[in-house]
Amino acid sequence: MTISRTATPDAAGPSAYELRVAGHLDDHWSSWFGLALTRHPDGTSTLAGAMTDQAQLHGVLARLRDLGVTLLSLRAATDPDDGRAHGSAVAPVLPRPVRTDRLVLRPATPGDADATFAYRRLESVGQWLTELPTDLASYRATFVDPTRLAATVVVERDGRTVGDLMLRVEDAWAQQEVADRATGRQAELGWVLDPACTGHGYATEAVRALLRVSFHDLGVRRVVATCFLDNVASWRLMERVGMRREAHAVRESLHRSGRWLDTVTYALLAEDHQA
Repeated sequence: MTISRTATPDAAGPSAYELRVAGHLDDHWSSWFGLALTRHPDGTSTLAGAMTDQAQLHGVLARLRDLGVTLLSLRAATDPDDGRAHGSAVAPVLPRPVRTDRLVLRPATPGDADATFAYRRLESVGQWLTELPTDLASYRATFVDPTRLAATVVVERDGRTVGDLMLRVEDAWAQQEVADRATGRQAELGWVLDPACTGHGYATEAVRALLRVSFHDLGVRRVVATCFLDNVASWRLMERVGMRREAHAVRESLHRSGRWLDTVTYALLAEDHQA
């Protein structure tokens, strides 16, 4: 069952990428992938260059995975002629894996696309999401978008993927004179749970863990979440973890069914969470 309506980042991103992998790759890898190869003193290598679309990027990532090469980081660049000089790392927003009583929350990797597609493609799940994915290849290409991948947290129970969450750190709104004090002070949460794993409190346990990470590790002062009013399970979860309803927009969002639906926004402040 899906828990929260979340926005899906645009799959159209930079056309140049830099992939850092473990180990020193031989020169033939450069011609094999059509990418510039650089070996580094720390024992890692980078493959960098332009790619026509994210389907090609996913193909490279899948080939690395199939060959047993460990991907350490993915960098996106705005200049397709040089994937190294202008790239900036998109680090996972979750700084480290988090363990709860029953779950492990960890940063998503490209290899998590198939497991999350298995339940996100279900109508009962997709009815609350921005997009109902129907094609695995397209979903894989969207999933590995650096911005989306960095904001995705995978939830596992005994090694099985039971859901995924979005954790996105944002700047709070501020007037210009104090804008520097609002940088990175707010986070948005979203969550989706495999329908086969509902009824055990996994979503509540995972969201509580991410709230702790948001306030204590990331240092945000406010966390928000939004869902359709008809998604009762979602806003009940928000209330269960202590969030309060701050907005109710009437017939604000157009659903793919053709209906205009109400949305509600919940939030929690750091001081309220500590209390």
